[in-house]
Amino acid sequence: MAEGYLRHFSGDKAIVRSAGVEAHGVNPTAIAVMMEDGVDISGHTSNVVDEYLSQDFDFVITVCDNAKERCPVFPGKAVMVHRDFPDPAAATGTVEAVLEQFRATRDLIKAFCRNFVSQHVDRR
Repeated sequence: MAEGYLRHFSGDKAIVRSAGVEAHGVNPTAIAVMMEDGVDISGHTSNVVDEYLSQDFDFVITVCDNAKERCPVFPGKAVMVHRDFPDPAAATGTVEAVLEQFRATRDLIKAFCRNFVSQHVDRR
């Protein structure tokens, strides 16, 4: 979801890459709730962070404490940015309850990404 919003808000002003400490695939519920907000992430892939270790980044953003703890150190000038979001994939209950957790997390991520792009990308 963060990749989708970072791409959405930055447009052609930034190159956005996304990876996790493990590959789990793109969650179909995440795809659905992002589409509700007009952002299509259905073509995104699930990559592992080790694929990007040889690349230079301006920022490396982690979106959960587990990722922060397990994220390797990137060489170069990458500024580490961390924000822990609830993991909606861990939600249980009715279909509607799970959707609401995904939507709540989506909205938190959206606000973070909008602010991040405003502070770090738009000012370049």
